[in-house]
Amino acid sequence: MDREKALEILQEYLHTENLIKHCYAVEAVMRALAERLEPDKIDEWGITGLLHDLDSDLVDYKEHPELHGPKTVEILREKNFGNEEMYQAILAHNPATGIEIKSDFDQALYAADPITGFITAVALIYPDKKLTSVKVKSITKRMKEHRFAAGANREAMRSIEKLGIPFAEFAKISLEAMTAIADKLGL
Repeated sequence: MDREKALEILQEYLHTENLIKHCYAVEAVMRALAERLEPDKIDEWGITGLLHDLDSDLVDYKEHPELHGPKTVEILREKNFGNEEMYQAILAHNPATGIEIKSDFDQALYAADPITGFITAVALIYPDKKLTSVKVKSITKRMKEHRFAAGANREAMRSIEKLGIPFAEFAKISLEAMTAIADKLGL
């Protein structure tokens, strides 16, 4: 899969700055998870993370949550980009589609999607608003505070444990991946 082509597609369909940053963050986390779980699929996992929310500026989540994911897959099929595993992971990352998680790839994307926003929320409570200030302990502590980042799907984040990765380790992997691209994320 060609990342440059993926970036062109991303720029064509996604225009909201925070959503673009989120996609870069999920790409970074997915690459890090692939390094651990599927080293021969780092690019596929990363590009899927990059494009997983491609339809976010096109679909009204509140009105039609079930369209988030299927619209992305429709666009990618029209562009002749990606493969069936990628499409399955994108569809399964949104429970409203009714598509079940069937693989480690699906599970990784389902968990990676919300943790990036959660880690961003943790960073934003620090005075410098930088990822370098965030500690894994802060992430795990905030997970127990249900009013903090209340919209974050904690069940999805914790589901990484189905892949044999304890949550604290997942938080570390995710934080390190996001910190490596902190300049791109503005954090």
